[in-house]
Amino acid sequence: MSDRPHILFLCVHNAGRSQMGAAFARELGTNRVVVYSAGSAPGETLNRAVVAAMDEVGIDITDESPKKLTDQMARDADVIITMGCGDECPYYPGKRYDDWELTDPAGQPLEVVRGVRDDIKRRVSELLHELGALAQ
Repeated sequence: MSDRPHILFLCVHNAGRSQMGAAFARELGTNRVVVYSAGSAPGETLNRAVVAAMDEVGIDITDESPKKLTDQMARDADVIITMGCGDECPYYPGKRYDDWELTDPAGQPLEVVRGVRDDIKRRVSELLHELGALAQ
């Protein structure tokens, strides 16, 4: 692992869960971590309810957009967090993979998205703590 852990949050559309994970990792890890967020088949735009839920906790992700996974992102990552992509996400040997089973926020009301958001924040905090990258 490099001096700053590189984390890739990966899902299919990169419009919800992986965007929230990356946003929390950037917020909580500050300059102690390098963060990537991508999708195997990115959507057109972010999920509006996800943007609203993140705004409620003071994190603005309106300037983000779904991104296509690149080979370089995966090769640079020390940890790859998959979120509901199953076989659609490629496998890179020698990488640490954590699969987070989370409700897909697509089409869900804001109340459900809030629960997903809070679960992701908890998991990101635990991961950053484990990696020694949680800002104090």
